[in-house]
Amino acid sequence: MKYVLYDIETDQAATDWATIIEFGALLLDENFKEIERFSARCRLPQDRVPSAAALCVNRSSIDLLTKQNLSHYQLIGQVEQKFKDWSKTSPLTFIGFSSINFDEECVRKEFFKSLRDPYLTNTKGNVRHDALNIIRAAYAVDPTVLNTELNSKGNVSMKLESLGRLNGFDTEASHSALFDAELTGNVLSIVKQKQPELWQTYFNTSSRQKVEEIIKKETMITVNEYFYSRSRLYLCAPLHPSNCIHPIWKYGQAVDLRTDVEPLFKLSYSELKKEMNKAPKFLRTIRSNKAPIIIDASYGMKVEPYNAIGRDLLKKRAELVKSNAKFAEDVCNILRENAEEKAETDSQVDLEPEEQIYKGFTPDKDKFLFPKWHAAPWDEKFKMLDKFEDKRMKIFGEQVIFNEAPDVLPEPVYKKIKKKIADRILSMGNEKWGTIAKLQKEIDDLREKDDMMFAFKSKDEKLKFLDEIDQYGNFLEEKYSKI
Repeated sequence: MKYVLYDIETDQAATDWATIIEFGALLLDENFKEIERFSARCRLPQDRVPSAAALCVNRSSIDLLTKQNLSHYQLIGQVEQKFKDWSKTSPLTFIGFSSINFDEECVRKEFFKSLRDPYLTNTKGNVRHDALNIIRAAYAVDPTVLNTELNSKGNVSMKLESLGRLNGFDTEASHSALFDAELTGNVLSIVKQKQPELWQTYFNTSSRQKVEEIIKKETMITVNEYFYSRSRLYLCAPLHPSNCIHPIWKYGQAVDLRTDVEPLFKLSYSELKKEMNKAPKFLRTIRSNKAPIIIDASYGMKVEPYNAIGRDLLKKRAELVKSNAKFAEDVCNILRENAEEKAETDSQVDLEPEEQIYKGFTPDKDKFLFPKWHAAPWDEKFKMLDKFEDKRMKIFGEQVIFNEAPDVLPEPVYKKIKKKIADRILSMGNEKWGTIAKLQKEIDDLREKDDMMFAFKSKDEKLKFLDEIDQYGNFLEEKYSKI
C-alpha cells in the first residue's frame, strides 16, 4: 500500500460551493518515503465569487487567480489523472490534515461537478484517512508524542502550523498546498517513529468495511473522539453483531462502558427512546466512513473514569452488551425512527445541483460516457450532453463549457446560463454561495479588523490585497449586470 499526502487551497469554506484553486500531493512508498510529487494552480472560473477571508488565508492574490496557465477544469482533470496513474501499480491510502470533512469533500464535489467519478479515493482498492485523527489519537495515548502549545483559550493546539513549528519544521510557507502536504508528512513521521506499535493500528479503520469488521468482531474497543477541544479515549462495547450498524447512516454503534448497562436492558421501548436523548449519551456513534480511530481496549482501561471501574466489571458490561440482540434491535429501530423524522424535515429544503452529490449515484451508463466526453472537442461535448441520463451532469457540463469554451454554446443556452449566474452572484439575500454583496461586506469588515492580519506584514499590505479583491468583485458585478 502506498500513501498520497495531499492538501488543497480553496476560495470558500463551504464544501458545496468551494473551488479548488491549488493542489499539492506527495506519493510515498510503504515506508513513508517520497516517490513523486505533484503541484498545480489554476485560474478561478468567472461564474463564482470568492471569499475574501479564504484568499487572505491562502495568500491567493487576484493575479494568482486570473493569470495562471491552467483553467480550473484542466486542474481537476490533472488531479484525476495523477490519482489514476499513481494507483496503477498499488492501491493508495489518501491522507490530508483535517481532510475527511473538508479536502475529501471538496475533491469529491469538484469531481462530481466536472463529470468525473467522485469516489476515486475510496474505491478500486483505494482508502482514505485523516492525519488530524491520527495525531489526536497519538496525543490521547501519549501527550509527549509531539511538542504542543496552548492556544488563546488554554487548550492544546492541534493546528498544523503550530505542530510543525514546535516540532522543528519550517512553517513560513504554511497555507500553500504542497508545503502543507509536506508538513503533514513530517509531523506524521514523528508519530510513526515514536508509536511504531500503533502506527498500523491507526490505519485499520481507513475504510467503512474495515471498521464494520472490527465492530462486529470485537467485544470491547477504545475509540478516540475530540470534544470541546480535548482528545479523549472512550472504552466501548459494540452492540450485538446483528444490529451494531446504524440502519440508515451505516455508522457503528457502541455503548460507553462508564454506563451501568443492566438498568438499560429493563427499560421499555419508549423509555429507552427517551434515555437515548439524554446527556451524557450512553451510545457512541463510530463514523465508519470518516476514518475513526479504534485501538485496543487496554488503552481505554488506563484512563479515567474506566481505570476506577475495574477490569472485571468492564468486561462483564461489555459481554452483556455484545450478547443482547434484543437491546441492539431496539436501539437500531429507535435510530431509524429518528433518522426518518430528520429526513422528512430535510426533504422540504430545495437543494441546488451543487448540493446533490449524496442524493443519488450517477448511473453507470453516464459514468461510461465520462472519458468520451472529456476527450471530445468542445462543440461535440455540448452535443453529447443530451446522452446523459443524470440531469445534474447536463447542468454541470453546460457550466464547464460556459467557462471553458462559451463560443460553442447556442445563444439561448449561453444567455440562460449567464442569467442564472447573474441571479446568484448579484443576489442581495443571505445565500449559501458567494455573492458580490457578501464579498463587499466581508472586505469592509476585514479592513476594520486590525487584529485579523493573517500573514500580512503591515496593515497597508492587507488593505492593498483587499482592494484588489474588491476590484475583482466590481469586475464580476459589471460583467453580469449586462445580460
